[in-house]
Amino acid sequence: MLTTKMLIIASNNKHKISELKSILSGSGFKVITMAEAGFFHNIEETGNTFEENAVLKARSIALQKHTFVFADDSGLEVEALDYRPGVYSARYAGEGASDMDKINKLLHELKGKTNRRARFVSVIAISRPDGSVDTFRGEVHGKIIDAPRGINGFGYDPVFVPEGYDKTFAELEEAIKNSISHRAKSTAKMLKVISSY
Repeated sequence: MLTTKMLIIASNNKHKISELKSILSGSGFKVITMAEAGFFHNIEETGNTFEENAVLKARSIALQKHTFVFADDSGLEVEALDYRPGVYSARYAGEGASDMDKINKLLHELKGKTNRRARFVSVIAISRPDGSVDTFRGEVHGKIIDAPRGINGFGYDPVFVPEGYDKTFAELEEAIKNSISHRAKSTAKMLKVISSY
């Protein structure tokens, strides 16, 4: 069993940190950021898959901090674009591009395409102090709409409508999104395993 019930999240993305802390509230684990753990280095995402990037981030901190660390690598895969942007979701419109820049590029590339099927993917890697790692994958399927709607969330949330809903992630209440999202699914799988650490 984890004695401290503390998890370091290997991310500097304030939106992702906020969402994961919200999803994990009530789980019995305290989530702290890299900065709160005294880790101030950027971790370059050089993997070709969500799994590779999540493991890279989690393991690099766990080996230095000798504690349990989890990392999420996630993104949007659009069927009509050969599952792009995928692992490049955050950098799809170039380094430093805004969420709206990324959305505009995506909508431009989908112009004239009738297949709007897409999925959000989240892979969480949890690394133990010895560097061994488990990964957990979550997906939510849906479609991309023609124009952004809603003010909540971040990234591609304003143009993604999950299956079974008529609202975008950015229109859904936070509690609903956090119960059905790709990140909620991967986190739930992780919690089942780490509760026995």
